[in-house]
Amino acid sequence: MKRYSAFAIAREAFRHHTGWTRAWRSPAPKSRYDVVIVGAGGHGLATAYWLGKNHGITNVAVLEKGWLGGGNTGRNTTIIRSNYLQDPSAALYEKSRSLFETMSQDLNYNVMFSPRGVLMLAQTEHEKRGYLRTAHANALQGIDTRFIGPKEVKEICPIMNTEGPRYPVLGGLWQKRAGTARHDAVAWGYARACSDMGMDIIEQCEVTGVTRDGGKVTGVDTTRGRIATDKMGIVVAGHSGRLAEMAGFRLPIESVPLQALVSEPIKPCMDIVVMANTVHGYLSQSDKGEMVIGGGTDAYNAYTQRGSFHHIEETVRSLIEIFPMISRLKMLRQWGGIVDMTGDRSPILSKTPVDGIFINCGWGTGGFKATPGSGFAFAELMATGKSPLTDAFSLDRFREGRFIDESVAAGVAH
Repeated sequence: MKRYSAFAIAREAFRHHTGWTRAWRSPAPKSRYDVVIVGAGGHGLATAYWLGKNHGITNVAVLEKGWLGGGNTGRNTTIIRSNYLQDPSAALYEKSRSLFETMSQDLNYNVMFSPRGVLMLAQTEHEKRGYLRTAHANALQGIDTRFIGPKEVKEICPIMNTEGPRYPVLGGLWQKRAGTARHDAVAWGYARACSDMGMDIIEQCEVTGVTRDGGKVTGVDTTRGRIATDKMGIVVAGHSGRLAEMAGFRLPIESVPLQALVSEPIKPCMDIVVMANTVHGYLSQSDKGEMVIGGGTDAYNAYTQRGSFHHIEETVRSLIEIFPMISRLKMLRQWGGIVDMTGDRSPILSKTPVDGIFINCGWGTGGFKATPGSGFAFAELMATGKSPLTDAFSLDRFREGRFIDESVAAGVAH
């Protein structure tokens, strides 16, 4: 793999850029791999990367039915934070946030990580008490967050209306080292690193069946032929239930559309991320000047990648009181992703009833921020059978009643 650097750019400029090679290979699938990862999104590619980097497992295939990063990885609002209340969640997301800080250097690929800070608004007394509790929990967990008052909120984000009649701002939970990253670049950087380790990333290769010998996995049937393997990782977000059904077991999840939109680009006016969970909307400004707006999930189960227009209206209408200036903007584009929701709104990283099959799903509406930490922990689970970061997120918790209920704790699970 050719190393990217300022010197490489200068060298290729003199060569009229004729020396650049493909960032990752596009091989034909082999008949057998030690590990097959289904899903070439951020979490699947991160899992493959850490399998090679930490555990020396490189005979790996990452299968993708469409194009690399074309699912939820390319359909989110790029928010990165770790200020969760429950200890298992905080540990996993903080591991991920810390890995984002060095990802560009580790992968030799600029993922445009921007630690601009994330502010979660408290707009009811109940929400304020909840965020104060989270701030104290984060202090015990070693996570740098603090609760700030309305005056400091206004200083951090001057364009905000903090005195709205319906949604006054009573304060906010402020994580200064949280932020955003370029979602596509995260997937591309991991793909490049995996390919350099000799792993095969196979696009346009849909899994159509899972083969078993009794209670153990033996391989997968795909649109490009049968592939044998002793270990399989399912990392397909909203389609997890369908893959599990092929393998012969069920998951406690439901799939729903989650949508977002961006405005026309404007001059820089906001350099942080703001989440308003009372109205279930969040806002940031991209490097291109677009206002990136997201909200909650649709109220129905579906596999559409669009979402409903009335939900856009509901989200924007609520945010206009807090950010009056967005009422004058035009929507540039809108999109949706398919998210998989568990009952406690926390993910599943677990072994399954089928020996050799592991499942990584249930990230709901906030999976992007966990990408590197999820891959790190899931790779450890697949390679060794155990990981301290995944112990609490096993499938057994639903049978045993060990819920990690972040939606109740934080009012939102983003």
